[in-house]
Amino acid sequence: MKLTILGGGGFRVPLVYGALLGDRAEGRVTQVVLHDLDAGRLSAVTRVLAERAAGVPDAPEVTATTDLDEALRGADFVFSAIRVGGLEGRANDERVALAEGVLGQETVGAGGIAYGLRTVPVAVDIARRVVRLAPDAWVINFTNPAGLVTEAMSRHLGDRVIGICDSPVGLGRRIARVLGVKNPAEAWIDYVGLNHLGWVRGLRVAGRDELPRLLADPGLLGSFEEGKLFGVDWLRSLGAIPNEYLHYYYFNREAVRAYQEAEQTRGAFLRDQQARFYAEMRNPDASALKAWDATRAEREATYMAENRETAGAGGRDADDLSGGYEKVALALMRAIARDERTTLILNVRNRSTLSVLDSEAVIEVPCLVDANGAHPVAVDPLPDHATGLVCAVKAVEREVLAAADSGSRTTAVKAFALHPLVDSVNVARRLVDGYTAVHPGLSYLK
Repeated sequence: MKLTILGGGGFRVPLVYGALLGDRAEGRVTQVVLHDLDAGRLSAVTRVLAERAAGVPDAPEVTATTDLDEALRGADFVFSAIRVGGLEGRANDERVALAEGVLGQETVGAGGIAYGLRTVPVAVDIARRVVRLAPDAWVINFTNPAGLVTEAMSRHLGDRVIGICDSPVGLGRRIARVLGVKNPAEAWIDYVGLNHLGWVRGLRVAGRDELPRLLADPGLLGSFEEGKLFGVDWLRSLGAIPNEYLHYYYFNREAVRAYQEAEQTRGAFLRDQQARFYAEMRNPDASALKAWDATRAEREATYMAENRETAGAGGRDADDLSGGYEKVALALMRAIARDERTTLILNVRNRSTLSVLDSEAVIEVPCLVDANGAHPVAVDPLPDHATGLVCAVKAVEREVLAAADSGSRTTAVKAFALHPLVDSVNVARRLVDGYTAVHPGLSYLK
Protein backbone atom coordinates (compact mmCIF):
# COMPACT_ATOMS: atom_id res chain seq x y z
CA MET A 1 0.00 0.00 0.00
CA LYS A 2 1.37 3.40 -0.99
CA LEU A 3 1.23 6.35 1.42
CA THR A 4 2.15 9.80 0.15
CA ILE A 5 3.04 12.47 2.70
CA LEU A 6 2.77 16.04 1.43
CA GLY A 7 4.99 18.31 3.47
CA GLY A 8 7.32 15.33 3.68
CA GLY A 9 10.23 17.48 4.80
CA GLY A 10 8.23 18.60 7.81
CA PHE A 11 9.53 18.15 11.31
CA ARG A 12 6.79 15.81 12.57
CA VAL A 13 6.99 13.30 9.71
CA PRO A 14 9.25 10.94 11.74
CA LEU A 15 6.38 10.52 14.22
CA VAL A 16 4.19 9.14 11.46
CA TYR A 17 6.91 6.85 10.14
CA GLY A 18 7.69 5.62 13.65
CA ALA A 19 4.05 4.60 14.06
CA LEU A 20 4.19 2.75 10.74
CA LEU A 21 7.19 0.75 11.90
CA GLY A 22 5.11 -0.87 14.61
CA ASP A 23 2.45 -2.08 12.15
CA ARG A 24 3.09 -5.70 11.19
CA ALA A 25 -0.43 -6.65 10.01
CA GLU A 26 -1.60 -7.55 6.53
CA GLY A 27 -2.57 -4.62 4.36
CA ARG A 28 0.03 -2.37 5.91
CA VAL A 29 1.90 0.47 4.23
CA THR A 30 4.86 -0.83 2.24
CA GLN A 31 5.83 2.35 0.38
CA VAL A 32 6.13 5.89 1.73
CA VAL A 33 6.64 8.78 -0.68
CA LEU A 34 7.70 12.08 0.81
CA HIS A 35 6.93 15.23 -1.15
CA ASP A 36 8.23 18.69 -0.31
CA LEU A 37 9.25 21.82 -2.20
CA ASP A 38 12.54 21.93 -0.24
CA ALA A 39 14.97 19.19 -1.27
CA GLY A 40 17.24 19.95 1.70
CA ARG A 41 14.45 19.36 4.20
CA LEU A 42 13.52 16.13 2.41
CA SER A 43 17.10 14.93 2.69
CA ALA A 44 17.22 15.71 6.42
CA VAL A 45 13.96 13.93 7.20
CA THR A 46 14.91 10.94 5.05
CA ARG A 47 18.06 10.57 7.19
CA VAL A 48 15.98 10.57 10.37
CA LEU A 49 13.65 7.93 8.95
CA ALA A 50 16.55 5.74 7.89
CA GLU A 51 17.96 5.79 11.42
CA ARG A 52 14.54 5.02 12.90
CA ALA A 53 14.15 2.05 10.57
CA ALA A 54 17.60 0.61 11.25
CA GLY A 55 17.22 -3.02 12.28
CA VAL A 56 13.46 -3.09 11.63
CA PRO A 57 12.63 -5.92 9.21
CA ASP A 58 10.38 -5.05 6.29
CA ALA A 59 10.31 -1.35 7.15
CA PRO A 60 8.30 0.63 4.58
CA GLU A 61 10.42 1.77 1.66
CA VAL A 62 10.96 5.53 1.65
CA THR A 63 11.42 7.67 -1.46
CA ALA A 64 11.45 11.45 -1.75
CA THR A 65 10.52 13.81 -4.56
CA THR A 66 9.85 17.47 -5.27
CA ASP A 67 7.45 16.50 -8.10
CA LEU A 68 3.90 16.70 -6.75
CA ASP A 69 2.26 14.70 -9.54
CA GLU A 70 4.82 11.92 -9.20
CA ALA A 71 4.18 11.76 -5.46
CA LEU A 72 0.40 11.56 -5.85
CA ARG A 73 0.13 9.19 -8.78
CA GLY A 74 -1.36 5.88 -7.66
CA ALA A 75 -1.39 6.68 -3.94
CA ASP A 76 -3.76 4.73 -1.71
CA PHE A 77 -3.60 7.31 1.07
CA VAL A 78 -2.40 10.90 1.08
CA PHE A 79 -1.40 12.65 4.29
CA SER A 80 -1.48 16.39 3.66
CA ALA A 81 0.72 18.27 6.13
CA ILE A 82 1.81 21.30 4.15
CA ARG A 83 2.78 24.72 5.51
CA VAL A 84 2.35 27.37 2.84
CA GLY A 85 4.85 30.14 3.49
CA GLY A 86 6.81 28.03 5.97
CA LEU A 87 7.48 29.02 9.55
CA GLU A 88 8.58 32.46 8.37
CA GLY A 89 5.01 32.90 7.16
CA ARG A 90 3.68 31.85 10.57
CA ALA A 91 5.99 34.31 12.32
CA ASN A 92 4.73 37.08 10.02
CA ASP A 93 1.12 36.09 10.74
CA GLU A 94 1.76 36.54 14.44
CA ARG A 95 3.76 39.76 14.11
CA VAL A 96 1.23 41.60 11.91
CA ALA A 97 -1.69 40.68 14.17
CA LEU A 98 0.05 41.55 17.44
CA ALA A 99 1.04 44.94 16.02
CA GLU A 100 -2.70 45.62 15.73
CA GLY A 101 -3.36 44.37 19.24
CA VAL A 102 -5.15 41.18 18.16
CA LEU A 103 -4.26 37.52 18.43
CA GLY A 104 -1.82 36.11 15.89
CA GLN A 105 -2.08 32.38 16.68
CA GLU A 106 -1.79 30.17 13.58
CA THR A 107 -5.31 28.69 13.70
CA VAL A 108 -7.29 31.17 15.80
CA GLY A 109 -8.29 34.72 14.96
CA ALA A 110 -6.38 36.94 12.56
CA GLY A 111 -3.37 34.61 12.25
CA GLY A 112 -5.62 31.66 11.39
CA ILE A 113 -7.44 33.67 8.74
CA ALA A 114 -4.19 34.79 7.13
CA TYR A 115 -2.88 31.22 7.15
CA GLY A 116 -6.13 29.98 5.66
CA LEU A 117 -6.09 32.57 2.88
CA ARG A 118 -2.57 31.44 1.91
CA THR A 119 -3.30 27.75 2.23
CA VAL A 120 -6.74 27.20 0.68
CA PRO A 121 -5.72 27.82 -2.97
CA VAL A 122 -2.83 25.36 -2.61
CA ALA A 123 -5.02 22.76 -0.86
CA VAL A 124 -7.66 23.06 -3.58
CA ASP A 125 -5.01 22.48 -6.25
CA ILE A 126 -3.87 19.36 -4.40
CA ALA A 127 -7.46 18.10 -4.17
CA ARG A 128 -7.94 18.52 -7.91
CA ARG A 129 -4.71 16.66 -8.62
CA VAL A 130 -5.76 13.80 -6.35
CA VAL A 131 -9.02 13.47 -8.31
CA ARG A 132 -7.00 13.20 -11.51
CA LEU A 133 -4.00 11.13 -10.39
CA ALA A 134 -5.26 9.01 -7.48
CA PRO A 135 -9.06 8.97 -7.70
CA ASP A 136 -9.38 6.08 -5.23
CA ALA A 137 -7.12 7.65 -2.62
CA TRP A 138 -8.25 8.79 0.80
CA VAL A 139 -6.82 12.15 1.87
CA ILE A 140 -6.13 12.65 5.57
CA ASN A 141 -5.61 16.33 6.22
CA PHE A 142 -3.21 17.49 8.92
CA THR A 143 -2.81 20.98 7.47
CA ASN A 144 -3.99 23.86 9.62
CA PRO A 145 -6.44 25.47 9.98
CA ALA A 146 -7.59 21.85 9.77
CA GLY A 147 -11.36 22.31 9.64
CA LEU A 148 -11.22 25.13 7.10
CA VAL A 149 -8.73 23.36 4.83
CA THR A 150 -10.65 20.08 5.04
CA GLU A 151 -13.85 21.88 4.01
CA ALA A 152 -12.08 23.49 1.05
CA MET A 153 -10.78 20.11 -0.13
CA SER A 154 -14.14 18.39 0.47
CA ARG A 155 -15.70 20.52 -2.25
CA HIS A 156 -13.64 18.47 -4.70
CA LEU A 157 -13.05 15.20 -2.83
CA GLY A 158 -16.35 14.82 -0.98
CA ASP A 159 -16.13 12.46 1.97
CA ARG A 160 -12.77 11.07 0.79
CA VAL A 161 -10.97 13.84 2.68
CA ILE A 162 -11.00 13.68 6.47
CA GLY A 163 -9.33 16.14 8.82
CA ILE A 164 -7.56 15.10 11.99
CA CYS A 165 -6.35 16.81 15.14
CA ASP A 166 -4.86 15.35 18.30
CA SER A 167 -6.25 18.01 20.66
CA PRO A 168 -9.63 16.30 21.34
CA VAL A 169 -7.94 12.94 21.79
CA GLY A 170 -5.43 14.40 24.24
CA LEU A 171 -8.20 16.16 26.14
CA GLY A 172 -10.24 12.97 26.43
CA ARG A 173 -7.17 11.04 27.52
CA ARG A 174 -6.40 13.57 30.26
CA ILE A 175 -9.98 13.53 31.58
CA ALA A 176 -10.03 9.72 31.59
CA ARG A 177 -6.67 9.58 33.36
CA VAL A 178 -7.68 11.96 36.16
CA LEU A 179 -10.92 10.03 36.65
CA GLY A 180 -8.97 6.81 37.06
CA VAL A 181 -10.25 5.13 33.90
CA LYS A 182 -7.83 2.26 33.37
CA ASN A 183 -8.36 1.99 29.62
CA PRO A 184 -9.18 5.38 28.00
CA ALA A 185 -10.06 3.54 24.77
CA GLU A 186 -13.15 2.17 26.53
CA ALA A 187 -14.47 5.67 27.29
CA TRP A 188 -16.97 7.39 24.99
CA ILE A 189 -16.07 11.09 24.67
CA ASP A 190 -19.04 13.35 23.99
CA TYR A 191 -17.15 16.06 22.10
CA VAL A 192 -18.55 18.52 19.57
CA GLY A 193 -17.59 21.74 17.80
CA LEU A 194 -15.22 22.92 15.11
CA ASN A 195 -11.49 22.26 14.90
CA HIS A 196 -9.84 24.01 17.87
CA LEU A 197 -13.29 25.15 19.01
CA GLY A 198 -14.94 22.24 20.80
CA TRP A 199 -16.13 21.05 24.19
CA VAL A 200 -16.21 17.73 26.06
CA ARG A 201 -19.73 17.51 27.49
CA GLY A 202 -19.56 13.99 28.83
CA LEU A 203 -17.26 11.00 29.24
CA ARG A 204 -19.12 7.72 29.52
CA VAL A 205 -17.63 4.50 30.82
CA ALA A 206 -19.83 1.38 30.75
CA GLY A 207 -22.79 3.63 29.97
CA ARG A 208 -22.26 5.97 32.93
CA ASP A 209 -21.30 9.63 32.46
CA GLU A 210 -18.30 10.30 34.69
CA LEU A 211 -17.91 14.00 33.84
CA PRO A 212 -20.28 15.22 36.62
CA ARG A 213 -18.02 13.50 39.15
CA LEU A 214 -15.05 15.46 37.79
CA LEU A 215 -16.92 18.79 37.79
CA ALA A 216 -18.04 18.22 41.38
CA ASP A 217 -14.49 17.66 42.69
CA PRO A 218 -12.37 20.87 42.70
CA GLY A 219 -9.23 18.91 43.52
CA LEU A 220 -9.57 16.59 40.55
CA LEU A 221 -10.78 19.35 38.24
CA GLY A 222 -7.80 21.55 38.96
CA SER A 223 -5.24 18.77 38.64
CA PHE A 224 -4.84 18.53 34.86
CA GLU A 225 -3.96 20.82 31.95
CA GLU A 226 -7.39 22.30 31.18
CA GLY A 227 -8.27 22.73 34.84
CA LYS A 228 -5.09 24.73 35.31
CA LEU A 229 -5.57 26.72 32.10
CA PHE A 230 -9.22 27.71 32.55
CA GLY A 231 -9.63 27.54 36.31
CA VAL A 232 -12.00 25.36 38.31
CA ASP A 233 -14.72 28.00 38.70
CA TRP A 234 -14.98 28.70 34.97
CA LEU A 235 -15.14 25.02 34.03
CA ARG A 236 -17.87 24.42 36.58
CA SER A 237 -19.77 27.42 35.20
CA LEU A 238 -19.57 25.97 31.70
CA GLY A 239 -20.48 22.47 32.82
CA ALA A 240 -18.07 21.19 30.18
CA ILE A 241 -14.33 20.97 29.46
CA PRO A 242 -13.26 23.18 26.54
CA ASN A 243 -10.55 22.37 24.04
CA GLU A 244 -7.36 24.13 25.16
CA TYR A 245 -7.57 26.50 22.17
CA LEU A 246 -10.66 28.12 23.68
CA HIS A 247 -8.27 29.78 26.12
CA TYR A 248 -7.65 32.26 23.31
CA TYR A 249 -11.37 33.19 23.40
CA TYR A 250 -12.15 33.06 27.11
CA PHE A 251 -8.92 34.84 28.14
CA ASN A 252 -8.19 36.79 24.98
CA ARG A 253 -6.83 40.00 26.48
CA GLU A 254 -4.47 38.08 28.75
CA ALA A 255 -3.30 35.87 25.87
CA VAL A 256 -2.64 38.83 23.55
CA ARG A 257 -0.73 40.67 26.25
CA ALA A 258 1.38 37.59 27.04
CA TYR A 259 2.20 37.11 23.36
CA GLN A 260 3.10 40.79 22.97
CA GLU A 261 5.41 40.63 25.98
CA ALA A 262 7.04 37.34 25.02
CA GLU A 263 10.64 37.40 23.85
CA GLN A 264 9.58 35.56 20.69
CA THR A 265 6.29 34.48 19.19
CA ARG A 266 5.69 30.74 18.88
CA GLY A 267 6.23 30.84 15.13
CA ALA A 268 9.52 32.70 15.45
CA PHE A 269 10.68 30.25 18.11
CA LEU A 270 9.89 27.24 15.91
CA ARG A 271 11.40 28.91 12.86
CA ASP A 272 14.71 29.44 14.63
CA GLN A 273 14.65 26.07 16.39
CA GLN A 274 14.00 24.12 13.21
CA ALA A 275 16.52 26.17 11.25
CA ARG A 276 19.16 24.96 13.70
CA PHE A 277 18.01 21.37 13.26
CA TYR A 278 18.06 21.45 9.46
CA ALA A 279 21.42 23.24 9.50
CA GLU A 280 22.82 20.49 11.73
CA MET A 281 21.55 17.92 9.24
CA ARG A 282 23.93 19.30 6.62
CA ASN A 283 26.71 17.68 8.67
CA PRO A 284 26.93 14.10 7.35
CA ASP A 285 28.46 12.89 10.62
CA ALA A 286 25.65 14.16 12.86
CA SER A 287 23.16 11.70 14.32
CA ALA A 288 19.93 12.71 12.61
CA LEU A 289 17.66 10.82 15.00
CA LYS A 290 19.36 12.13 18.14
CA ALA A 291 19.18 15.74 16.90
CA TRP A 292 15.55 15.36 15.86
CA ASP A 293 14.51 13.80 19.17
CA ALA A 294 16.15 16.54 21.24
CA THR A 295 14.49 19.24 19.11
CA ARG A 296 11.10 17.51 19.36
CA ALA A 297 11.31 17.29 23.17
CA GLU A 298 11.95 21.02 23.44
CA ARG A 299 9.11 21.76 21.02
CA GLU A 300 6.58 19.71 22.99
CA ALA A 301 7.62 21.10 26.38
CA THR A 302 7.13 24.73 25.24
CA TYR A 303 3.71 24.21 23.60
CA MET A 304 1.23 26.97 24.60
CA ALA A 305 3.77 28.19 27.16
CA GLU A 306 2.40 31.76 27.17
CA ASN A 307 -1.12 30.55 27.92
CA ARG A 308 0.06 28.38 30.80
CA GLU A 309 2.13 31.26 32.18
CA THR A 310 -0.89 33.59 32.02
CA ALA A 311 -2.99 31.05 33.90
CA GLY A 312 -0.23 30.14 36.35
CA ALA A 313 -0.55 26.55 35.14
CA GLY A 314 3.14 25.64 35.32
CA GLY A 315 4.89 23.26 32.94
CA ARG A 316 3.30 20.48 30.94
CA ASP A 317 2.77 17.09 32.55
CA ALA A 318 5.17 14.41 31.35
CA ASP A 319 2.24 12.30 30.16
CA ASP A 320 1.22 15.07 27.73
CA LEU A 321 4.56 15.29 25.93
CA SER A 322 4.19 12.23 23.70
CA GLY A 323 2.14 13.84 20.91
CA GLY A 324 -0.55 11.72 19.34
CA TYR A 325 -1.74 13.01 15.98
CA GLU A 326 0.23 10.30 14.17
CA LYS A 327 -1.66 7.67 16.19
CA VAL A 328 -4.99 9.19 15.17
CA ALA A 329 -3.92 9.24 11.52
CA LEU A 330 -2.76 5.63 11.55
CA ALA A 331 -5.88 4.45 13.38
CA LEU A 332 -8.01 6.19 10.75
CA MET A 333 -6.02 4.75 7.86
CA ARG A 334 -6.15 1.21 9.27
CA ALA A 335 -9.89 1.40 9.90
CA ILE A 336 -10.53 2.35 6.28
CA ALA A 337 -7.94 0.07 4.66
CA ARG A 338 -8.84 -3.04 6.67
CA ASP A 339 -12.43 -2.28 7.63
CA GLU A 340 -11.35 -2.35 11.27
CA ARG A 341 -14.27 -0.45 12.70
CA THR A 342 -13.41 2.13 15.31
CA THR A 343 -14.55 5.45 16.76
CA LEU A 344 -12.42 8.59 16.39
CA ILE A 345 -12.98 12.33 16.79
CA LEU A 346 -12.51 13.73 13.29
CA ASN A 347 -13.21 16.68 11.02
CA VAL A 348 -15.93 15.64 8.56
CA ARG A 349 -18.91 17.10 6.73
CA ASN A 350 -21.78 17.84 9.07
CA ARG A 351 -24.64 16.20 7.18
CA SER A 352 -27.41 16.53 9.80
CA THR A 353 -25.27 16.25 12.93
CA LEU A 354 -25.50 19.88 14.09
CA SER A 355 -28.80 21.45 13.06
CA VAL A 356 -27.42 25.01 13.31
CA LEU A 357 -25.00 24.32 10.42
CA ASP A 358 -25.63 23.17 6.86
CA SER A 359 -24.79 19.68 5.63
CA GLU A 360 -21.52 20.70 3.91
CA ALA A 361 -19.98 22.46 6.91
CA VAL A 362 -16.98 20.57 8.29
CA ILE A 363 -17.28 19.97 12.04
CA GLU A 364 -15.24 18.06 14.65
CA VAL A 365 -17.20 15.24 16.29
CA PRO A 366 -16.96 11.53 17.15
CA CYS A 367 -17.23 9.38 14.04
CA LEU A 368 -17.69 5.71 13.34
CA VAL A 369 -15.03 4.68 10.84
CA ASP A 370 -15.10 1.69 8.50
CA ALA A 371 -14.09 0.82 4.94
CA ASN A 372 -16.52 3.42 3.62
CA GLY A 373 -14.97 6.29 5.55
CA ALA A 374 -15.95 8.34 8.59
CA HIS A 375 -19.57 8.77 9.62
CA PRO A 376 -20.43 11.47 12.18
CA VAL A 377 -22.37 10.31 15.21
CA ALA A 378 -25.54 12.13 16.23
CA VAL A 379 -24.92 14.55 19.10
CA ASP A 380 -27.08 16.67 21.37
CA PRO A 381 -27.48 20.36 20.42
CA LEU A 382 -24.83 22.76 21.62
CA PRO A 383 -25.67 25.17 24.46
CA ASP A 384 -26.34 28.74 23.34
CA HIS A 385 -22.92 30.12 24.28
CA ALA A 386 -21.17 27.45 22.20
CA THR A 387 -23.63 27.75 19.33
CA GLY A 388 -22.85 31.46 19.05
CA LEU A 389 -19.10 30.88 18.78
CA VAL A 390 -19.41 27.95 16.39
CA CYS A 391 -21.76 29.80 14.04
CA ALA A 392 -19.66 32.98 14.11
CA VAL A 393 -16.40 31.17 13.35
CA LYS A 394 -17.99 29.01 10.65
CA ALA A 395 -19.30 32.20 9.00
CA VAL A 396 -15.72 33.53 9.01
CA GLU A 397 -14.44 30.30 7.45
CA ARG A 398 -17.01 30.62 4.68
CA GLU A 399 -15.83 34.17 3.93
CA VAL A 400 -12.23 32.90 3.80
CA LEU A 401 -13.27 30.24 1.28
CA ALA A 402 -15.16 32.83 -0.76
CA ALA A 403 -12.18 35.19 -0.76
CA ALA A 404 -9.81 32.40 -1.80
CA ASP A 405 -12.17 31.41 -4.61
CA SER A 406 -12.86 34.93 -5.92
CA GLY A 407 -9.63 36.72 -5.07
CA SER A 408 -11.74 39.50 -3.55
CA ARG A 409 -9.87 41.74 -1.14
CA THR A 410 -13.22 43.08 0.09
CA THR A 411 -14.32 39.59 1.06
CA ALA A 412 -11.02 39.00 2.85
CA VAL A 413 -11.59 42.17 4.90
CA LYS A 414 -15.06 40.87 5.73
CA ALA A 415 -13.60 37.58 6.97
CA PHE A 416 -11.28 39.40 9.40
CA ALA A 417 -13.91 41.90 10.52
CA LEU A 418 -16.48 39.22 11.37
CA HIS A 419 -14.19 37.21 13.59
CA PRO A 420 -15.06 37.47 17.31
CA LEU A 421 -11.42 38.23 18.17
CA VAL A 422 -11.05 41.11 15.69
CA ASP A 423 -12.98 44.05 17.12
CA SER A 424 -12.90 46.63 14.35
CA VAL A 425 -13.51 46.90 10.62
CA ASN A 426 -10.63 49.37 10.44
CA VAL A 427 -8.35 46.87 12.15
CA ALA A 428 -9.51 44.25 9.62
CA ARG A 429 -8.56 46.54 6.74
CA ARG A 430 -5.13 47.20 8.22
CA LEU A 431 -4.63 43.47 8.76
CA VAL A 432 -5.31 42.74 5.10
CA ASP A 433 -2.91 45.52 4.12
CA GLY A 434 -0.27 44.17 6.47
CA TYR A 435 -0.60 40.56 5.40
CA THR A 436 -0.61 41.26 1.66
CA ALA A 437 2.54 43.35 2.14
CA VAL A 438 4.51 40.49 3.72
CA HIS A 439 3.02 37.38 2.05
CA PRO A 440 3.61 36.84 -1.69
CA GLY A 441 1.05 34.02 -1.43
CA LEU A 442 -1.70 36.63 -0.92
CA SER A 443 -0.95 38.58 -4.09
CA TYR A 444 -4.12 37.10 -5.62
CA LEU A 445 -6.29 39.36 -3.43
CA LYS A 446 -7.38 42.36 -5.51
